[in-house]
Amino acid sequence: MNSIKHYNTLTEYYQKKYQTKVAKIALNANFTCPNRDGTKGFGGCTYCSKMGSGDTAGNPMHSIAQQFTEMKQVLTKKWPNAAFIPYLQAYSNTYAPLEQLKELYEGILSLDENIIGLAIATRPDCFTDELYAYLEKLNQRIPLTIELGLQSSNEETARKINRCCSNAEFIDCVNHLRKRNIEVVAHIINGLPNETEADMLQTIDFINALDIQGIKIHSLLLLKNTVLYESYQKNPFPIQSLEDYVSITVKQITRLKPSIIIHRLAADGIAEDIVLPKWPLKKLVVMNEIDKRMRKLNIYQGDDFR
Repeated sequence: MNSIKHYNTLTEYYQKKYQTKVAKIALNANFTCPNRDGTKGFGGCTYCSKMGSGDTAGNPMHSIAQQFTEMKQVLTKKWPNAAFIPYLQAYSNTYAPLEQLKELYEGILSLDENIIGLAIATRPDCFTDELYAYLEKLNQRIPLTIELGLQSSNEETARKINRCCSNAEFIDCVNHLRKRNIEVVAHIINGLPNETEADMLQTIDFINALDIQGIKIHSLLLLKNTVLYESYQKNPFPIQSLEDYVSITVKQITRLKPSIIIHRLAADGIAEDIVLPKWPLKKLVVMNEIDKRMRKLNIYQGDDFR
């Protein structure tokens, strides 16, 4: 466990694994999703931005190589000796024909000799047997991480946010990936409409029951031009305060399996697009409040794992 943090951080995990500073470079390959194009639904998840939750990723008008180079130039000013993990962030980055995906992934890995891994954000229902087989071989060459959107294990919540993907599909995908020794990171959102503390803790129990290596915990952001914001304007629902978010997130961390790496504890978004709440804009404050609460109570990740 981290000597300063009371939970397993991604920074420390990378340092132990690679013995160097590792920087993730978020890229936008301009994909779509099966619940946007009509395959499973329309409109996407109700909270999702027009950029497919890739608001802080590269400019999709630029090539992947240009996106990578632009961000690398920024990061190397801060960390001159950093290694890199390209991160395909926006939309569903396994939702294309296999040959197109191969060309994309192989092209990314050839961009820089200091690339030491590849992270791919996607949905559990965007895989084929052929893709699983290819990813297994690719993972033998360079470490892969697949990031899967769960958001909540409450399937009624999933229906309301138009996730268009069942818990069973999520479980099946995790099992397929782990059978091939590919690391999995689950994304969850706290503060979804009408979710109770019990719901949010149950989502942690759901993740604990699976062979999952990492987690990203986000607060809900109401963004302009989203279905959820339009719905909120007609029928407002309670929005989490910073205090409520810190309280439930700390409870989730203490309940979380001790071996799971926490990749993120605060949401990212474009400031001018965030309508409510405003407190996530102060990302360091959010993380510091979580740290302060855990130190004050002298509690650690996994204390309440069962």
